[in-house]
Amino acid sequence: MRDFGAMRGAPWTVGDILRRMLLSWLTAVLVQYLSLRAELRGLEGLEGLAAQSVLLLLGMAAFLFVLLSLLARRFETLRLERWAIFVVFGILMITSLRVSFAPRYLLACLMVLGVLGVYAWRGWCGTEKAVRQAGDRGRGGRIWTAVFATAFFIFVSFWTVYRVLTYRAPTFDFGIFSQMFHQMRTTGLPVTTVERDGPLSHFAVHVSPIYYLLLPFYCIYPKPVTLQVLQAAVLASAVIPLWRLCRRHGFSAGVSAGVCLLLLLYPAYSGGTSYDIHENVFLTPLILWMFDGIDREKRWEALLCGGLTLLVKEDAAVYVAVVALWLILRAWLRGCNRWGLVTGGVLLAGALAWFLLVTAYLSRYGDGVMTNRYQNFMYGGSGSLFSVILAVLLSPMKVIYECVDREKLSFLVLTMLPLLGMPLWTRKYERYILLIPYVLVNLMSDYPYQHSVFFQYTYGSIACLIYMTVVNLEDIMASWEPNRALFRYIPLGLAIAISGSCFASVVVPKATGYFDLYQNNREEYIQIGEFLSQIPEDATVTATTFYTVPLSQRAVLYDVRYCSREHLLSTEYVVLDVNHTSSYTLYEENGEDGYQNLVKFLEKNGYTKLDAWEDRLEIYQKK
Repeated sequence: MRDFGAMRGAPWTVGDILRRMLLSWLTAVLVQYLSLRAELRGLEGLEGLAAQSVLLLLGMAAFLFVLLSLLARRFETLRLERWAIFVVFGILMITSLRVSFAPRYLLACLMVLGVLGVYAWRGWCGTEKAVRQAGDRGRGGRIWTAVFATAFFIFVSFWTVYRVLTYRAPTFDFGIFSQMFHQMRTTGLPVTTVERDGPLSHFAVHVSPIYYLLLPFYCIYPKPVTLQVLQAAVLASAVIPLWRLCRRHGFSAGVSAGVCLLLLLYPAYSGGTSYDIHENVFLTPLILWMFDGIDREKRWEALLCGGLTLLVKEDAAVYVAVVALWLILRAWLRGCNRWGLVTGGVLLAGALAWFLLVTAYLSRYGDGVMTNRYQNFMYGGSGSLFSVILAVLLSPMKVIYECVDREKLSFLVLTMLPLLGMPLWTRKYERYILLIPYVLVNLMSDYPYQHSVFFQYTYGSIACLIYMTVVNLEDIMASWEPNRALFRYIPLGLAIAISGSCFASVVVPKATGYFDLYQNNREEYIQIGEFLSQIPEDATVTATTFYTVPLSQRAVLYDVRYCSREHLLSTEYVVLDVNHTSSYTLYEENGEDGYQNLVKFLEKNGYTKLDAWEDRLEIYQKK
């Protein structure tokens, strides 16, 4: 299919500009990389990045861009430019593999090279089919989707509630949110004492006003378990916008229900709840609603959901900005669609403005932006996120190398294989912009929790991956001839089967372990609850990490491991888990046991043992 703006004499179309920018940048990267001394070409460290110049890179890229544009005015260069991108990346791949060879890196490079090869051979798919709304009412599919969502809600609720009932939910982070919601209910403010060892608004750590949407439901039954159930409800609700997206793209009721099932079985979707509620759970449904507003060209819906997404967390601006960039680029490439340009522009401006506002607020009044999760890209002693952007410009091969680090391979398998790789199945390459959150948030970082399916950092990426799956699946199904219609369902069927297998083998055993634990020790947990009930509800308390959650319904609460001795002695009660040795590391002195030293310290300062439970739990009261 003809590339957009392919005619000679019109070298300034958007497609041509982007192609030449890519070729110019990669060529400049190659020239700088080859100019490095051999010992600086390795991708494992940061020395090679520090030895390169961003200004030189941009200067060379600008010169090459002008040169390519001038050549295009005299010659037909479209195919030559496409193949040049393929060749330049191939040379970069070979030279970098010579000094940083790893099978996983080789495989990743070959995959990128394969995508570039398809582009060089067949070009960009410039056709845009008219989106057709499914004609049938889809009552059966709606029912099945509701059944799937209800089952998911019950599964996640039981899993996470039993974490609380078995005293397996720690201070960080569920103890923080439990106390925060108690304070929001009683004072209206998200103030905690347990998070930073003293009274502090949680919004000084993460700006997440979206939590106030849950407050009315929490007030109905103000207990920690309520938050776990609300988390499950928020995640299950994502099937509503996803169903609408599927129907908007012409899927039958059965296929739409199948896509919703695929999301609910996706290992990272339910797996992300394993560390209790976090604000990130709002990202998937809100971003899918934003996509729904975009696809239906309802600006108010897209902007409203984009705005709500910004309220999830300070870094949620990344997701809104990426969606906005994709929308703007799609509008430009598809004939300067005014609706897309305006909507995308407003979303992008809002995301940038909000990000600058909240980061300035956090820097001045809070903990600042957490930049330490990208140390593998911060070269030259810099601690700024801007250096990460510069590192990406200087060395795209470093990005690929870090994305397939050994510890990230299982994450890659558990996030791409269940979708059968469908987010990558497209020649409408502007869609690849929606992969940025997946690469930036989950793969580039060296913070281990960001590339685990059992933590909350995947929810924004999941929304983008699922949307890409929907639109690419639409193209795949449309490409099959009518007499082979049955084959259209194979990709979705395989994806559901693989996702279900991963869910059953990876997620279910982890979840059911808490249920089994509670059933086998039910009387013990009831006794612990009765033991802790001796502490008055309005008393100030310091406790070890797994007992802050059941004691979180109070204004003053500290964690033994993280609080100062001053704050420890300011509380009326201290609850100690005798066997949780890591809570007492601050009190280990001269090789002596930290727990014993803490007990002596408490007794020396007027505390006496109020009660003990089976030599495992102790309550000390200040006289």
